[in-house]
Amino acid sequence: MNIHEYQAKQLLREYGVSVPRGGVAFSVDEAASQAEELGGPVYVVKSQIHAGGRGAGKFQDNPDGAGGVRVVKSLDDVRESAGEMLGHVLVTKQTGLAGKEVKRIYIEDGCDIAREMYLGMLLDRETSRLVMMASTEGGMEIEEVAAATPEKILKVQIDPATGMTADDARELALGLGLEEGKQIDSGIDFMLAMYKAFTELDASIVEINPLVVTGAGDVMALDAKMNFDDNALYRHQNVEDLRDENEEDPAELEASKHDLNYIKLDGSIGCMVNGAGLAMATMDIIKLKGGDPANFLDVGGGATKERVTEAFKLILYDDNVEGILVNIFGGIMRCDIIAEGVVAAAKEVSLDVPLVVRLEGTNVEQGKQIMAGSGLPIISADDLGDAAEKIVKAVKEAA
Repeated sequence: MNIHEYQAKQLLREYGVSVPRGGVAFSVDEAASQAEELGGPVYVVKSQIHAGGRGAGKFQDNPDGAGGVRVVKSLDDVRESAGEMLGHVLVTKQTGLAGKEVKRIYIEDGCDIAREMYLGMLLDRETSRLVMMASTEGGMEIEEVAAATPEKILKVQIDPATGMTADDARELALGLGLEEGKQIDSGIDFMLAMYKAFTELDASIVEINPLVVTGAGDVMALDAKMNFDDNALYRHQNVEDLRDENEEDPAELEASKHDLNYIKLDGSIGCMVNGAGLAMATMDIIKLKGGDPANFLDVGGGATKERVTEAFKLILYDDNVEGILVNIFGGIMRCDIIAEGVVAAAKEVSLDVPLVVRLEGTNVEQGKQIMAGSGLPIISADDLGDAAEKIVKAVKEAA
């Protein structure tokens, strides 16, 4: 789950991470009120959407105007910027051309920036350990830094037996070139607080970009991004309450309500499988056979007839879908249950695109009999390669 910048800063502040003062606003008047409370003389007005590159982004109705993050010096300028942001569509390199409508903004104290750096924390899947990364190249995409100058990225692996130590934080602080004394101490406190927030809130990523040293020598988060492990949200109602459903894909949001793992892609062949690994293999083989998958959809190992029906509806919610491939390996999941769901869903949604089904595993013969006796034009496949060939061919013939 993703949250807005201002929400991330609120959470981090509770753990002692240093962030500028600020407040969220949903209207021009609220923006002015927040600015008055801050007192100035410099304010930063920030569009709040779930996408990076807001500062360099442009609004659809004013492509030659200022971007989604603006530094202003008066209450009138705050009002003007708020009016140009709220209710307008911001296009960034992460939103695509469709952009995202700005429905809330963040009014923040201006900051006397002496240096910009980068700090991030995530799970290193190779070692199954948390890693904190830092770079002197703040304000840039860390992926670009990694590609062009990988030597400028510092990493510290966190020993799970001890957690992050002051020595770990000091190593990164020195690598960032923080000066002995106040800067080093501030940097160490910042990193230890960030680590505590990450672990206690079950975050999947915390990214501070830029991390700044102020003119007074303090280390502070000028921007903040936090994502969370969906599987751990039941332990953090306060975090789950921060979900902004307006920022989520409607189909993915609907999928989460039915315990389905769904991600929309750009192709034309809808996929329904049980298991993430099988989903990846299915999408790969569709590509190999000349097709393009329209989605990643995992119904899980314990799917019910109702869940399969909802999965079908999700696939067909995408107007780009021209055919569907169901690939189920029934171990825990019984093939007859899958078949009942497929038949019920196909009838309920008046299926009008080719459907190829490959079943294998528990009660597979019963499943095949259910589909054969349904009266529906379901194309049966013997294995995954056969299934991919048949759906690609069927889609091309139906075009």
